Amino acid sequence: MTAAGRPDRSSAQRDGLSIGAVLAQLRDDFPDVTISKIRFLEAEGLVQPGRTPSGYRQFAAADVERLRFVLSAQRDHYLPLKVIKEQLDAADRGAEPAPGAPRLPRKLVPIDAPADPGGLPGPDDFASGRDLRLTQEELLEQAAIDEATLAELRQYGLVRPGPSGFYDPGAVQIARTVRAMTEFGIEPRHLRAFRAAADREVGLLEQIVTPVYRHRDADAKARADEVVRELAALSVTLHTLLVKAGIRGVTGG
Repeated sequence: MTAAGRPDRSSAQRDGLSIGAVLAQLRDDFPDVTISKIRFLEAEGLVQPGRTPSGYRQFAAADVERLRFVLSAQRDHYLPLKVIKEQLDAADRGAEPAPGAPRLPRKLVPIDAPADPGGLPGPDDFASGRDLRLTQEELLEQAAIDEATLAELRQYGLVRPGPSGFYDPGAVQIARTVRAMTEFGIEPRHLRAFRAAADREVGLLEQIVTPVYRHRDADAKARADEVVRELAALSVTLHTLLVKAGIRGVTGG
């Protein structure tokens, strides 16, 4: 303790956890978490570990719990990082949720969570998560659409159920995005080009990584998975930048 009664920060840092120790604590509940993911969350300002005099990260118990909150919000509620950060910032300020405000149900996609408008996706955004299957009724409820709209989404290939008839959480996000676009007079049939473009991009990535998956050594799948994630992030980034460049031509900006 210092003379003023405050904890000695340097002592706290020496007693903190390294990033490897934090990873070991999180891995049981979040098998897909990596050191790169933790560093990314730090870079985005979602966690701020201390540093030793030599520059090594030192995580306190509160930092680990903060990471658990972030990872759970992403995995269980599919919240974008911007929304999660806003919630954490509000908690840091001591803000309380509005009286009677409903809690986010576990394993459900919040209908009113906006898409993350800032930044571009990284490889970790394409990592496989825990499987979650939604019935058609759950999809309709989560996306706030009716059966006729879902039928159109399926007709034009924008939403596709799995072999067993269930939907993945991405279908909810797609349906909600299309619903928002319809407010501008865009109909699902107008969006077939998006589906075709996405399929072409996926096909290109598949051609690149399929030979790696065919290797017989034990590390081949892990290498191929990493390549897919890296290329997927680059592909989406390129697509976004090209659209931005095109929009500047439309607006004259």
